[in-house]
Amino acid sequence: MNDSEQNRNKGFLGFIERVGNGLPHPVIIFVILALSIIVISEIVARFGGPVEYFSATEGDFVSVEAVSLMSSDGIAHIFNSAVTNFTGFAPLGTVLVAMLGVGVAEWTGLISTTLKKLLKGVPTGLLTASVVFAGIISNIASDAGYVVVIPLGAIIFAGAGRHPIAGLAAAFAGVSAGFSANLIFGPTDALLVGITNEALTAGGIDYDVAVTANWYFMIVSTFVLTAVGAFVTEKIVEPRLGEYNGSYKPDDEPITDIENKGMRNAFISLLVFLGIMAFMMVPENGALRALDEATGNMTLDTFLRQGLLFMIFLLFAIPGYFYGKTTGKIDTSHDLVKGMSDSMSSMGGYLVLAFFAAQFINYFSYTNLGLILAVSGAEFLEAIGFVGLPLILAFIIVTAFLNLFIGSASAKWAIMAPVFAPMLFEVNIAPEMTLMAYRIADSSTNIISPLMSYFAMILVFAKRYDEKSGLGTIISTMLSYSIAFLITWSLLLVVWYVLGLPLGPGAQIIL
Repeated sequence: MNDSEQNRNKGFLGFIERVGNGLPHPVIIFVILALSIIVISEIVARFGGPVEYFSATEGDFVSVEAVSLMSSDGIAHIFNSAVTNFTGFAPLGTVLVAMLGVGVAEWTGLISTTLKKLLKGVPTGLLTASVVFAGIISNIASDAGYVVVIPLGAIIFAGAGRHPIAGLAAAFAGVSAGFSANLIFGPTDALLVGITNEALTAGGIDYDVAVTANWYFMIVSTFVLTAVGAFVTEKIVEPRLGEYNGSYKPDDEPITDIENKGMRNAFISLLVFLGIMAFMMVPENGALRALDEATGNMTLDTFLRQGLLFMIFLLFAIPGYFYGKTTGKIDTSHDLVKGMSDSMSSMGGYLVLAFFAAQFINYFSYTNLGLILAVSGAEFLEAIGFVGLPLILAFIIVTAFLNLFIGSASAKWAIMAPVFAPMLFEVNIAPEMTLMAYRIADSSTNIISPLMSYFAMILVFAKRYDEKSGLGTIISTMLSYSIAFLITWSLLLVVWYVLGLPLGPGAQIIL
């Protein structure tokens, strides 16, 4: 064992990594977890009664009870849903489509050459902060950050001679733990605000929360979390990972004239492509805009949800092609397809892992165990009798715990909003404050939950740089970010509360 490995094995985080990596292969872990859900669902269905909650999305009370996977219907579900669980697994198509384009740019050498040019003379701190910041602001493009920013974070750190898993971790922290921070508001804000307003209406409260409800706080959070993420990366994660001794080696050769010419042609093709996209997106009658029946406006919402990933594929594939054509890496169409095929060949492990992860996540949803846990958590918070700031902090802690089991922000909030939006309103805490507290908790623990949809993908990306990486490596590496983000973000909210600052335009904290 070298010095780097000895250093990683020390302390609490080393213990977590040893225990986690001492477990079977992640595929087998998901099999064990799926089998556990099958057994637990039978126990809860047999001995646990139904729970009832008011759903903000359905506008009525909903009774939920555990569904056993050991019943005849449950067994049929296990067999009948296996294929659709896999093919319908949200990250599957997202990851593969994006990696086709990224694979072309990486195989031709465009990414390597670009990074050599961009990283020359960049200070370490600025590079780290830039990766975290890029991850945070990527959430405006929904899940695109997971499949673009995170792998690029690893490549950027490797190109700078730093540990690639530290770069992956910094990007992952920004994309996932910082999901509720940004400089602008987007579709997620509208979704959560809509649920909040439905919950208030159902509670007989005439109060309207705007989409900009948390905008000011989100802007400040973006810079605070960028600084915290950079600090954790450089002071905790990188020293613990130590010197990188893996197989991936950055290209240290100087940039040639033909590579410079290739970059110029790639850049021109990128500008042309972006110009075409802008022509289809910006005008009111642009081809990529669709009618929003609720508002009557032509919006990009459908494109951002469904078409953005194909744009990202082209965003990398087109410049990659022109770079490869200029440098001679691509001569015929066979070469272009080879670049895509090579990128897909490295995703074989992900496909295997995704199949079993999809079964586990589906079983957890089908059995209603996550819903029951969320309702129980809400009832616990309601019963403890806290008010004011202690209630807000208790709400954050319980929600952060529940987030380990229910990844969907909207699904959790549909259960919790009808309880807590009116409840905190009655003790003079504005719904905008309740929503922001929820979003802090919902984001901070994403990165340490195996139930998070993209967790399997992160494992595969890590193994590209360190074959010994496992579940313990990811959780022990990301735990520092999760704790730091949760504490810092909560303290920032406390400061906001004490000073009585507006969370957004016209958004108060205390009623």
